[in-house]
Amino acid sequence: MAICYLCPRTCSIKEGEFGFCGIRQCQNGNVVLAIYGSNTGLAVDPVEKKPLNHFYPGSQVLSFGTIGCNFHCRFCQNWFTARSKDVTQLRTSATPEQIVHQAKQFGCQSVAFTYNEPIIWAEYALEVARLCRQQGLKTIAVSNGFISEKERSVFFDQMDAANIDLKSFSDDFYRKHCGGRLEPVLETLCYLAQQSSTWLEVTTLLIPSLNDSDAEIELLSKWLVRNLGSETPLHFSAFRPAYQLTELPATPPQTLFRAREIALSAGLCFVYTGNIDDPAGQTTYCPQCHQAVISRHRYQIDEYRIDNESCCQFCGQTIAGQFADGGELADEHGFENRHNTEKT
Repeated sequence: MAICYLCPRTCSIKEGEFGFCGIRQCQNGNVVLAIYGSNTGLAVDPVEKKPLNHFYPGSQVLSFGTIGCNFHCRFCQNWFTARSKDVTQLRTSATPEQIVHQAKQFGCQSVAFTYNEPIIWAEYALEVARLCRQQGLKTIAVSNGFISEKERSVFFDQMDAANIDLKSFSDDFYRKHCGGRLEPVLETLCYLAQQSSTWLEVTTLLIPSLNDSDAEIELLSKWLVRNLGSETPLHFSAFRPAYQLTELPATPPQTLFRAREIALSAGLCFVYTGNIDDPAGQTTYCPQCHQAVISRHRYQIDEYRIDNESCCQFCGQTIAGQFADGGELADEHGFENRHNTEKT
């Protein structure tokens, strides 16, 4: 038997058996990643799909994932891989060197560990991340943030950016609907914002009647302002009936509009909506002059008004994030006078 200390579950795993996540196995008394090097396939995505709106906007990302998760979210939007223990879904194999080669071949600026929880396949992700940095590629983790204190810095210090799912601001919600706990996730968010150089954005999936009350949204938003800073981008995403919560309706657009207003009133500068058609809620506004500095429609950038020093072209206010310079964007995405008419 061996104990896995990667996440707060600290699974005790008998010889030959697997932990809660379904991919970490006890072999000869040691916990190993049984599916190292295997994945469900590689895809090129816009970075906005992660979602990251302040990390090299308009750039392309090579994304990949595996199977399994250290949560059991009843509303999981990627349940067919995250809840799967079927290794036949791991259709491809790729070494870290092959992944880096593919990223460069497709003109990607970053590699993203996504689609299922990358913390549970940390050994694979970290080997890819180290090689990416050696080859000048950025690294992105799309994660639930449920990781042990001991491993938190080991994993996230290799990531240039992270989007963390803050599924609710209620520990009862985490226990009942995710099979996890809230506090370790909050600790991860604080670590990333206060002690690391990793660019951080946060996503909350709003589920009707479960985590979409005005009171909870206000509490969550105010906590982010106090602990992560007012310039931390927050994404509210629309729920679609899935997995074990098919009886609930999809999130009405009005819920996301209201949540965005509450978060902005609480002091957050950058609040976005996702999974709905809402150009205003997907546009980046300067927090000082309130002009649109990045206009988007879903994943397409229509206008870009941030200069080479990451400042608003209208008033000179620094926009929080990591941005390519204007000339680089023009070369890569066809901007003319900072306007883009092509799909990014």
